[in-house]
Amino acid sequence: MDDDEEMLPATSGCSSSEVVQGIPNQHTENSEAFASELELGPVRPRRVIRLPKRYQDEPPEPLAPVEEPRPAMVRRVILHVRDTIRTAFNAFGLFREYPHRPSYDPDAFVSPDDLTYRARRPRSPDLQPHVPSTSVSEQPPPWPFANMSIYRLMEWRYSGSITKSLQEINRLVRDVLLAEDFKVDDLSKFSMATQNGVLDAKYNAATTHHSDGWRETDVHIEVPTRSSGSSGNSQTFTVTNGLIYRPLIDVIRSAFAEPIAKSFHLYPFKRLRKHSSLQTEERVYDELYTSDAWLKAHDVLQKQSNEPGCELEKVIAALMFSSDATTLASFGTAKAWPLYLYFGNLSKYVRASPNSGACHHIAFIPSLPDSITHFINTIGSFTKTATRSLLTHCRRELMHAVWDIILDDEFINAYQHGIVLKCADGILRRVYPRIFTYSADYPEKIILASIRDKGEFLCPRCLVPKSKLAEVGFVRDMRLRLRTLRTYALDKVRRARELIYLKGKPVDGAGVQRLLKPETLIPTMNAFAKKLGTLGFDHFSMLVVDVMHECELGTWKSVFTHLIRLLFAISPTGQLVAELDHRFRQIPTFGRGIIRQFSGNSSEMKRRAARDFEDLLQCSIPVFEGLFPRQHDALVTTLLYRFAEWHALAKLRMHTESSLSLLDTTSKTLCRVLRQFRDKTAKVYNTVELPKELGARQRRKKNDCSSTGGQSSVPKPKSFNMSTYKFHAICDYARTVMQFGTTDSYTTQIGELAHRVIKAFYSLTNKNNATRQIAKHEVRKRRLQRTAIPGRHTQDVFCPEDNAPRSCDPLLHHYISDTSRNRIDIFAFLRERQGDPAVEHFIQKLKDHLLYRLLNLEYDGEDHIFTDAQRNNVRILDNLLFSPATMQVNYTTYDVRREQDTINPRTHGDVMVLSRETGPGYHPYWYARVLRVLHARVRHCGADARNLSVQHMEILWVRWYGIVPGHRHGSAVARLPKIGFVPESDLSAFGFLDPSLVIRSCHLIPAFVDGRTTDLLRAGQSDGRRSGEVDDWSTYYVNIFADRDMYMRYNGNGIGHCFNLVREEDEVIRDEMEDESGLEEGEEDTVEGEEHDEDQVDVDADDDDEEDNDDEEDEEDDDDDNEVLGNGSGSDSDDRDCDAESTFDYDTDVDDLF
Repeated sequence: MDDDEEMLPATSGCSSSEVVQGIPNQHTENSEAFASELELGPVRPRRVIRLPKRYQDEPPEPLAPVEEPRPAMVRRVILHVRDTIRTAFNAFGLFREYPHRPSYDPDAFVSPDDLTYRARRPRSPDLQPHVPSTSVSEQPPPWPFANMSIYRLMEWRYSGSITKSLQEINRLVRDVLLAEDFKVDDLSKFSMATQNGVLDAKYNAATTHHSDGWRETDVHIEVPTRSSGSSGNSQTFTVTNGLIYRPLIDVIRSAFAEPIAKSFHLYPFKRLRKHSSLQTEERVYDELYTSDAWLKAHDVLQKQSNEPGCELEKVIAALMFSSDATTLASFGTAKAWPLYLYFGNLSKYVRASPNSGACHHIAFIPSLPDSITHFINTIGSFTKTATRSLLTHCRRELMHAVWDIILDDEFINAYQHGIVLKCADGILRRVYPRIFTYSADYPEKIILASIRDKGEFLCPRCLVPKSKLAEVGFVRDMRLRLRTLRTYALDKVRRARELIYLKGKPVDGAGVQRLLKPETLIPTMNAFAKKLGTLGFDHFSMLVVDVMHECELGTWKSVFTHLIRLLFAISPTGQLVAELDHRFRQIPTFGRGIIRQFSGNSSEMKRRAARDFEDLLQCSIPVFEGLFPRQHDALVTTLLYRFAEWHALAKLRMHTESSLSLLDTTSKTLCRVLRQFRDKTAKVYNTVELPKELGARQRRKKNDCSSTGGQSSVPKPKSFNMSTYKFHAICDYARTVMQFGTTDSYTTQIGELAHRVIKAFYSLTNKNNATRQIAKHEVRKRRLQRTAIPGRHTQDVFCPEDNAPRSCDPLLHHYISDTSRNRIDIFAFLRERQGDPAVEHFIQKLKDHLLYRLLNLEYDGEDHIFTDAQRNNVRILDNLLFSPATMQVNYTTYDVRREQDTINPRTHGDVMVLSRETGPGYHPYWYARVLRVLHARVRHCGADARNLSVQHMEILWVRWYGIVPGHRHGSAVARLPKIGFVPESDLSAFGFLDPSLVIRSCHLIPAFVDGRTTDLLRAGQSDGRRSGEVDDWSTYYVNIFADRDMYMRYNGNGIGHCFNLVREEDEVIRDEMEDESGLEEGEEDTVEGEEHDEDQVDVDADDDDEEDNDDEEDEEDDDDDNEVLGNGSGSDSDDRDCDAESTFDYDTDVDDLF
């Protein structure tokens, strides 16, 4: 007898009645009685079909490589002939279309591991793509140090986390102290300062052909004195050593020489998707190198004449700038204004990682020193108003003086004629730098655009007047945008500067205003227009939209703030606001930082960064439900749904033509609902400043030296204002995605993540001239990255359990530890829980579940009913189940990447599986709460056994949810799906689930308005509840906006989702949305959802966003004071919102759009 046979219990074969491992079952009902109980119809939701639909998990697959060209039969001549080629399509129907055959294809080196977010495995050296070394040093480690011991210690110092955690200490021991080539004697005379000097000196000596180090220079600006004279009347103010920067051409040379350059895309292409079922093709928008802007720039470049005597290929270095001022410490006044450069040639998934080395620090933009005030007082006598205007003018001049230095003659020459660089494949090419995007917040955008703040035309891209900003989404609004695209009036600016600098006119005088006010320009010469304007560059088009500042910290913050004002207006005592804060605190977290815990009072918005406002938006619908009077509650819910829907679409990492059209339609629908909210709810109540706003206004007034009189403690009236640039920008997103790729490619959040490195380096300085020291630390880290040991990876591997390497394999659907530590004796477990409804029919259900899997049965229209004899053929060895703490589920996201969720029954146990329901209005998913993650050793015997050996089987013990009957949900009615626990009276309320059927974790938010109940499961402690709970929430909302992948699973346009969820009903929904957007403003709009739910009366940014919030609040406060609120200009009775077809043509030439 083998070991397995010895593990079998002492029973009379496999024929005893109702036994598991020889012990009688607690329930003696026969199979027919058990089946009849399943047909009982409870009042609450129940599950008629118990077996979920099988989920097909398709891991990401790289794009098919470009086929090698056939040998040319004739010598190539220089002709501009279209050589369009298409690659084969992969399992997801994705393929590429190149306008010209590329000579280098970085996607050929992409492996499935490169398509994962967290489950990254170190690639073996033999899998690394072989490209000729172009490293600046050309020398392997330990260069530039004396030995490997010093090298390893220095490399550890400048890699990983700057603030060394326990994990970093473990890495020190593993990668440095325990390395075979580490010798303690080598460190006998070690000095950190000395080795830093060695690194700086040797590296500079080895790179005489070019340098990518930092430089310091003075910045000069001309300050007008108001005196006239033919030779000028200005005096020069110098910011000594004010600019610390790196020349752009040096950075470009350095970037193309780094190892990461092997991933540079040098040739743009169209990414397309072929629908296998519809046999149609669809354009896909994601990366900058698949955008219309790059395709057009590449085409123009290929038509440009070659340089004399040069026949090298011409390619583009795509420059993407980002800048934003930040505080360097939590306390104190230390600040920095870093300027970053990213190369659009690199995938955004690499650029978004702060540790990838893709971020190039270009400069630290100086601020105007305090000595400027004394300087102004010495050159003339000015009033306070004139002094303030002159200071504003000097700040603008300083910014463009900085850019005048950065855009030096070498860069301009390269822009025109290119520079010859050896690329990652060892081939020389002529590289032409091109600026595509500049990511910044609104105050910085207007400086870069050289337009007035709070002028008549607030948008940096078009000339829509302030009085018409609230008409966003109308046909006339969209036409006006395209008809009034900004162009820089260089001659007018020059004439205005002559008035100021030659004739002594004030910078804001009447003569200057007559020239510049019609287009809200300023008398500062724009550096981009001055240097690149004659070469065809339009600096207005580079100022792209920004979800973080314009939505999360802009429009959504404005809406959320006014909702809080309305709650105070409805309940002045603050009871409703207190209830709102209490609800937010009860929302469970989700994922790894996707939805975080709402601590404190959300209504106070203290120290809230962009990610916090994003969480508020994604979770706000159940929280606000029922807080407003019945006549307004439905409209508020619709507004929150439409806003969350638009936000999800605007932040998609991969768009198709279908989803882009939906974004355009949703933008106009959101604008219409915002106007309804403004006119039907916001105007009904007299809203005033929040306590936070009142305190901020009092502090500003106290700090304003020019203010007179006492401070008022009476809150000012505040109304909902849509006449701002940020609301106006809502309808620019679809065109911008088509122009430059998806918004995550140029969001300011990437720059905010780069701030972390700056702040970490600041902690290493002595705080004296910190920016110069930060620059030194930055260049040292970058140089050590170049000399990294081949085949070695940065510590960035996610592994749930150190002893479980399989969990790091992204190709697996899931991972459950096979630990045997947490043992559960089945019968002791059941005896201890007698009377708990959660364990009723436990053994019978478990065996039925195991039989389904052991016999490989599929659903054939009705559930299988097993006999007692069949159940007795299933034997669980030693009567033991084992319960690991968690389960990891890998899934393919909509943008064909691999992601991972952790299922923890104690905290995050809610999962979703495919539904087998069919028919009108069916819901595509079922939901369950995992009570325990289990595995067992099972033997199947008997005549129908397919495998007689002991099998390791993984099981989930779950409590099922059901869809709330009669609740309409979806985009048509702007309502979330609503579910509730299946009552204990339904025998399928508890059951078992095959882990391979789980799609991913889901985020459920209690329907607070429905309260808690004990009707679903008797009161008291139960294994069907989490620890400490004695009752249940009556219902839950499925948060389909928890992340973009979750939304796309309900939207149905996710390319990475191997099943098609687009139903015929979805097409009706979209038609309804388009029809609604075509309503005339004069008609009485029906509030969405009001007639359907008669029972019904939301990379990381950091905390320095608090400053941005205050600045934007000040801007909105001024707008509220100075602008006509809520009514645009004139009547809208003869106009309508745009429909999808009338907005713009997706085939329109790029020049017509920007």
